[in-house]
Amino acid sequence: MAHPLSEGELQAALADLPGWSVVNGKLHRAFTFRNFVEAFGFMTKVALEANSMNHPPEFYNSWNRVVIELVTHDEGDMITVLDVTLARKIDALV
Repeated sequence: MAHPLSEGELQAALADLPGWSVVNGKLHRAFTFRNFVEAFGFMTKVALEANSMNHPPEFYNSWNRVVIELVTHDEGDMITVLDVTLARKIDALV
């Protein structure tokens, strides 16, 4: 089980995750694509990766825009190394 990151660990992780920030206690990033099909295709790729980790993200989609928020519910809705790992994998899919 992953433990919540300390403030220092979280800041160090954010330094290596361009475009990600903490919004309402969750790792947050918005992505923009050329159209809905590209956005939905990206969401599918993320879903497959997240499923392999048993760590589903929170998705929000509107046409060509995808917003992803990451938090570990099993750890009291805190940001953990699982969230940082998934964020890195998501970035690799873009």
